[in-house]
Amino acid sequence: MPTPVSNDLVAALKTVLPDAVFRDPAPRYLEEPRGLFHGTAALVLAPGSTDEAATILRHAAAARVAVVPYAGGTGLVGGQICWDGPAPIVISLERMTRLRAVDRLAGTLTVEAGAILADVQAAAEQVGMLFPLSLASEGSARIGGLLGTNAGGVNVIRYGNMRDLCLGVEAVMPSGEVLHGLKGLRKDNLGYDLRHLLIGSEGTLGLITAACLKLVPRPADRAVALMVVDTPSDALLLLDMARSRVGDGLSAFELIARTGLDFLDEVGPELRQPFADKPDWMCLIELGLPQGQSAADGLTALFEAAAEAGLVQDGLISQSEAQRQDFWTLRESIPEANKRIGAISSHDISVPIGSIPEFIATAPGRLESLGPVRINCFGHLGDGNLHYNVFPPVGDRRADWLDRREEVKCRIHDLVHEIGGSVSAEHGVGRLKVGDLERYGDPAGLAAMRAIKAALDPAGIMNPGAVLRATAPKG
Repeated sequence: MPTPVSNDLVAALKTVLPDAVFRDPAPRYLEEPRGLFHGTAALVLAPGSTDEAATILRHAAAARVAVVPYAGGTGLVGGQICWDGPAPIVISLERMTRLRAVDRLAGTLTVEAGAILADVQAAAEQVGMLFPLSLASEGSARIGGLLGTNAGGVNVIRYGNMRDLCLGVEAVMPSGEVLHGLKGLRKDNLGYDLRHLLIGSEGTLGLITAACLKLVPRPADRAVALMVVDTPSDALLLLDMARSRVGDGLSAFELIARTGLDFLDEVGPELRQPFADKPDWMCLIELGLPQGQSAADGLTALFEAAAEAGLVQDGLISQSEAQRQDFWTLRESIPEANKRIGAISSHDISVPIGSIPEFIATAPGRLESLGPVRINCFGHLGDGNLHYNVFPPVGDRRADWLDRREEVKCRIHDLVHEIGGSVSAEHGVGRLKVGDLERYGDPAGLAAMRAIKAALDPAGIMNPGAVLRATAPKG
């Protein structure tokens, strides 16, 4: 188990590292966005290079002191803060933001792990390419954290998760040794692929310091539509029709429930509603097509075919880039409205796509005995990732329901598990879902994870308590 940070360790670090890397343990390093968890830190270090990061890890390993990697702080499962055990060293990536290389012909961009996602997107755009990961926090989320959690976002249906967009990583291992894996090769079968082991490990196996990311051609023409459907089943049929008609041109397919639109009216942010009468369900669909093809025309043809088949009742198609952005602003504002309402329990779940209508129809019955809760179900229908959030009735305070949070979560997660889904889709496990991993994870897989952790981090200093318990439960 990790030991406390000693005065001797602090003195040694100040001797070998520039004073500029030391930061006060300000609240931003010790809290997560929803305010559910508050951590501790003996000190915060912000290395400016991989060598400095390796120096910190070597000293921490020798002293058996816990280290918690910190990127943009946008994670929602408590993976970036530690509240159990001796106060750790927090390693912030905020100074490691350099763009190391861009190769348009190879379709790669190599960047340090502290780079902000929006800046990476802009760097790709400067060379006429696209880095397609897109999510609401892209103005503050950093590459290291996105890799650590294998982030998803809205374009997974076309481009995949962060894992699919990374060709190589550089990382400092728990011993302080540097793993040099930035070749950027599409084919490299020389032994185990340690890149994929580190991606999604949430800083428990090593500290990612740089990555070689995959770029793709920018679609020449993009457009977004909002299409009204009666049921989630119709939304699935519309998804199938869209895939059949445009194939890889389908960049995003989102499901939005009326509750989300009601929340926007109730607490803001102030946005113009797209339809005079709010629909029970609608789909946000984006197409990105190559030169010579019109995305708006493609969406118009899809709408006409779907209307003729009885799948859609109304729709709007963006006619400009500003309108396209407005439609996305509506979708990306729903989580902020959720936050202002205050959920009893929020669930980032993955369901087999064909089972989504069954899940949506069944889940309210699992909660019925708890009282007249409100449900906002929305998310990335194209890849099966739903955000199923449960709220108090109108007039009730969130605080009055918090004693039922665990029961709400278990009822939803049990149903997800029953139908072959996952209780962690794109946010990771962190510390919030350690118990869920133990409850729903495959026993053989969990044993393998513990063996890997013990082999690479025998002292247990890397982000202890995240993903796996610092000490495995008995029995």
